[in-house]
Amino acid sequence: MKETKFNAKFMALGAIIAAMYVALTIIFAPISYGAVQVRISEAFTILPLFTPAAIPGLFVGCLLANILGGAILWDIIFGSIATLIGAALGYLLRFNRWLVPIPTIVSNSVIIPFILKYGYGIDMSIWLLIIYIAIGEIIGCYVLGELLATAILKRKDIRNLFSRDDKKQAAVSEDDHTPDEYDRD
Repeated sequence: MKETKFNAKFMALGAIIAAMYVALTIIFAPISYGAVQVRISEAFTILPLFTPAAIPGLFVGCLLANILGGAILWDIIFGSIATLIGAALGYLLRFNRWLVPIPTIVSNSVIIPFILKYGYGIDMSIWLLIIYIAIGEIIGCYVLGELLATAILKRKDIRNLFSRDDKKQAAVSEDDHTPDEYDRD
């Protein structure tokens, strides 16, 4: 019975994360697509810090956002894979919250420029596209993602939504503090 409960919560969290990713990407569509983009939804790439359910949630969210946003097939496939790579590697780096966004920034900065240049035919150098995408990812993942992480860390009720049944959590640090240290307040 415990296994079913964990799976249901895992799937529900993943679905919620996917839905929020899609909603924010579509709401902010004018800045979510193109050579110069800042996906506000990329702030959710910090969520592997709190739950492994963020990995499929971010992948499905990106996949759906690209489909609904009218992306070409290569962008739907490889853009979503870039997000999956970033989320999975970010989860592996969850021992330090400052490292979690790096794989998403790198994977998107390496993969997306080639899709933009060769899939969409954007007439810019690959290096310029890499710089533009990297800047957008840094804003989305680090700036907005860290604001989101800070808000989650300060709210025990929100952190509890991400806690697993086995109470085994990552060593989430805000200046070397774990989530349990916030519970003493």
